[in-house]
Amino acid sequence: MVCPRWGSVDRRGRRSALPHVRERPRSRPVKLSLRALPKLVAAPLLAAALLVLPACSKDQPADPAATPAPSASVEPSAAPTTSATPTPEPVKTTAANNLEAIKVEGEPNKEPKVTVPAPWGIDETRTKVLIPGNGAKITEGGTVEVNYFGVNGRTGKKFDDSFSRGQTATFPLAQVVPGFKKGLTGQQVGSRVVFAMPGKDGYDPMGGSPQADIQVGDSLIFVVDIVSTPLNSAEGDPVPPKEGLPTVAMEGDTPKVTIPAGAAPPKELVIQPLIKGKGKPVQATDTITARYQSITWEDGKVTADTYGKAPEEGPLAKLVPAWREGLVNQPVGSRVLIVSPPEKAYPVDPSAATPNPAAGKTVVYLVDILYATAGQ
Repeated sequence: MVCPRWGSVDRRGRRSALPHVRERPRSRPVKLSLRALPKLVAAPLLAAALLVLPACSKDQPADPAATPAPSASVEPSAAPTTSATPTPEPVKTTAANNLEAIKVEGEPNKEPKVTVPAPWGIDETRTKVLIPGNGAKITEGGTVEVNYFGVNGRTGKKFDDSFSRGQTATFPLAQVVPGFKKGLTGQQVGSRVVFAMPGKDGYDPMGGSPQADIQVGDSLIFVVDIVSTPLNSAEGDPVPPKEGLPTVAMEGDTPKVTIPAGAAPPKELVIQPLIKGKGKPVQATDTITARYQSITWEDGKVTADTYGKAPEEGPLAKLVPAWREGLVNQPVGSRVLIVSPPEKAYPVDPSAATPNPAAGKTVVYLVDILYATAGQ
């Protein structure tokens, strides 16, 4: 079984390079210790070991801090697990090639009523948009925040949902069963969709899930409200900057930050939004996903740049003070220019064998806030 672990990698398995606070002297900047995104959602989200997330064992919730919900739920794994309980013979059904027999009633963002003519099956994973959204499209390897309601086609009964727990679920599509990934890829934020997956795209590879009464061959139906997904770049309303600050010109997806010629760096922290996003404000305890560039004022050198690359993510509370003060309460989607004196970025560290190149200098940060999830 694949067990989610806390570690110094992000959800893509990469080391993060967000500006962080040193915990002890080192010869180079300490890499930010991150948690993998599936574990960055609030504990109640995974209280019943959400169907589509990996877990440590068949009988253990994905989040050890969570309280199991009364209903059984499913935990997929990378490999089958042997069990003393005999596997029931699959119920044979005629596989449908559409979703017309599935009836969904109810308003968006509220628990739906789903009627299935059980026993029912589907030939391949198929999706139907019930209510179209107009937000960002879900990418194949993206992260989503959703409310979901799962029904077993063989029994017609619910086996798991997030609505009853009162909180959305957030996870990367790279770590869900294939049918869930296929069902959501290409759909838009704000949509309510229904999709069904055959057993081969669900839990057949794991031998089913007895505790949720999912047998090999069972088709699964999901009604999903798509709440959010990370942005690719800053989006929102332009904000005119104050005079005397570094200027920013975008060359495609790459920013060029120019320090004012001959100007002395400010002695106090400067926070200047350039684009005001329309998402939820970042909280001090959030984990953020961002692209950024950092430049030293004194020489104009770029010391870090993730534009044009995969974004970085990390808990805001563990980042440098300039970021903690500069990004809190900024809406997701914002582009923020931060000019930080050394003490709020990289103070001189006499114990460092190899000093940080930005140590003791004023640092200019340009940050695109692409996503934020509640920390634990």
